[in-house]
Amino acid sequence: MSRLTASRIVSGFIMTLTAAIFWGISGTCAQYLFEHKQIDPAWLVSWRMLLAGGILMLFAIFRKNSDAFQIWRKPWDAVQLVLFSIFGMGAVQFSYFYSISFSNAATATVLQYIGPVFVVGFYAIKNKRWPILVEYAALILALTGTFLLVTHGSFHQLVISEKAVFWGIFSAVSLAFYTIFPVQLLQRYSSVTVTGWAMIIGGLLISLYSKPWEVSGIWNIGTWLAFAFIIIFGTVIAFTIFLSSLNIIGAQTASLLCSVEPLSATLAAVFWLNVAFLEMDWLGTFLILITVALLTLSKKPVEKKQSESDIKIEPAS
Repeated sequence: MSRLTASRIVSGFIMTLTAAIFWGISGTCAQYLFEHKQIDPAWLVSWRMLLAGGILMLFAIFRKNSDAFQIWRKPWDAVQLVLFSIFGMGAVQFSYFYSISFSNAATATVLQYIGPVFVVGFYAIKNKRWPILVEYAALILALTGTFLLVTHGSFHQLVISEKAVFWGIFSAVSLAFYTIFPVQLLQRYSSVTVTGWAMIIGGLLISLYSKPWEVSGIWNIGTWLAFAFIIIFGTVIAFTIFLSSLNIIGAQTASLLCSVEPLSATLAAVFWLNVAFLEMDWLGTFLILITVALLTLSKKPVEKKQSESDIKIEPAS
C-alpha cells in the first residue's frame, strides 16, 4: 500500500468518525434545547429539516452533472420520494427528537440503533430465508440491550417513561424503513438529491403541526449555538463528509464506524448535561453496539454493485 493510499484511507476513517461524533453531539444539543430552553421538539425538527434540506439542495443543484430536478420527471419516482419523505426521513427525525425529549440523547440514540435488527427481519421475510446464526445472536443481544436500557434488569418497572420507550422503538422502526425503502431511488439519483428533497418535504409536512413561524422558548447565545450546531455540524457537514468517506472506505466500514454516534451522544450527555448513565445503561449500550458490529461484519463485500440490504442513507440522527 502506497503512502498516498494509506493517507487517503486514514482520512476516510477520520471523516466517518467525525460525522458520527457530530451526529451524537447534535442529539445532546437537542436535549439541551428541550430541557433548558423550552424549545418544542416538533418546532426544532421542522427547522432542522427545512434549513439543512435547503442547503443540501443548493449543493445538489450546483454540483457537476446535477440531477436535482430529474427525480420529478418520472411519476413513480416522485411518489416514492414523497413516501420516503413522510414515512422515512420525516418519521425518523420526528420520533428521534421526541424520544430525546422524553428521555435523553444517550438513551434515544442507542434505542434508534436497534433499527438494523428490523432491517434483517425484513430481508429475511422478503427473501424467504431463515436468519443465519449471527443474525439470531444479534437479535438476542439487541433485545437484551434494550431490556437493560429501559428496565435496568427489572421485570417490574421501567426506568424511562413509556412515551420514551414508544418513541425510541418507533425511531428504530422508522430507521429501518428509511434504510430499506429508497433503494431504487438511490440507484438512479444521488443521495444528496434524495436526502435534500426528503428533508424539505418532510420539514414542510411537520411544519403543518409545529408552526415554525411561531417562535417559542428562551433564545440567547446558548440557544443559537446549540441550534446552529444541529443544523451546520450535525446535519450539513456531517452528511457531506460521511458521503465523501463512502467513496474511500466503503459503506460496510463506514457503517461500522458510525457506531461511535451513540457513544458520543452518551459521553456528551453525561459530561455536559450530567445525565445519570448507570452500569446497566452502559451494558445495554455495549450489547446494542455489538449487535451493529455483528450485522455489519456479517455482510459479504459487494464488488461492483451494492445489494439492496447494503445501501444506507445517512444521517438518521
